[in-house]
Amino acid sequence: MGIIAVIVAAVLGFATGAVWYGALGAQWMQAVGRTKEEIEADKNKTPFVIAFVAALLASMVMHHMFTMAGIEDALRCLAYGAGLGLFLVAPWIVLHYGFAGRPKALWIIDAGHTVAAFAVIGLVLGLFY
Repeated sequence: MGIIAVIVAAVLGFATGAVWYGALGAQWMQAVGRTKEEIEADKNKTPFVIAFVAALLASMVMHHMFTMAGIEDALRCLAYGAGLGLFLVAPWIVLHYGFAGRPKALWIIDAGHTVAAFAVIGLVLGLFY
């Protein structure tokens, strides 16, 4: 599978955010209390760099885990990716947002994105086996 699979999975996992937040952008902006104009005026690209690095790290770890566990077909990789997002990462997002008093809509939007992105990363990795 190798580095190409990890990079492609990371790129597509990152791109999942564009689709997810493209579809739920209005709800997300309302939940975080920002307007479209504020977001468009913000020229800081650091969050996008962080998001790609996070996708790359997740892809690398999932590749290692799948390889060590002998998980090799696309549907199983998709299921395990979604499971990691749903049962490992999303609970921590909800935990932090709960203590921070963030709106429940934001919990669902951001945790849902994590599950979707992890599922995509898993699927892509599985397609390279």
